[in-house]
Amino acid sequence: MTEKEKMLSGQYYDPSDPELIELRLKASLKTETLNQTSVIHLDERAQIIHALFGSTGKQVHVESSFNCDYGSNIHVGENFYANFGCVILDAAEVNIGNNCFIAPQVGIYTATHPINPIDRRSGLEYAKTITIGNDCWIGGHAVINPGVTLGNNVVVASGAVVTKSFGDNVVIGGNPAKIIKMIES
Repeated sequence: MTEKEKMLSGQYYDPSDPELIELRLKASLKTETLNQTSVIHLDERAQIIHALFGSTGKQVHVESSFNCDYGSNIHVGENFYANFGCVILDAAEVNIGNNCFIAPQVGIYTATHPINPIDRRSGLEYAKTITIGNDCWIGGHAVINPGVTLGNNVVVASGAVVTKSFGDNVVIGGNPAKIIKMIES
């Protein structure tokens, strides 16, 4: 099994593997191009995002600056918007539904490290998939941690640290995030 295959299957993998280094470099070059492309060139920016992400809907808008690890593991639906300073660490898949909005300075992190310090010193890491449903809004400075699944119509309050999964139609906030209220249909 390659290090990439291990990474994508949630096993410990070596991030210093040459193939993974090359893939991160390609993503860095694409994000660098995106971040240097003028906001008046909307079509060009959209083309860069379509080439960087694993899959997208037709309507995708990402403000600069934007950063990710691989890009190819990010899958977003139709009508996706990410505001300034978004960081998506996509060592595992990040699946985001339709009509989702990400406020400034949001971090979505699939990558994680061993808790045991001796294991952590090895340099190995692992990643857990993140899934965000349709019609979600992630507030500014929120953090979505590895392995989290958010249902449809979820609102994440600004500054929330989401450490566990939540179902549909909730507003969550705090550190760690908890349900603040239900959303009425």
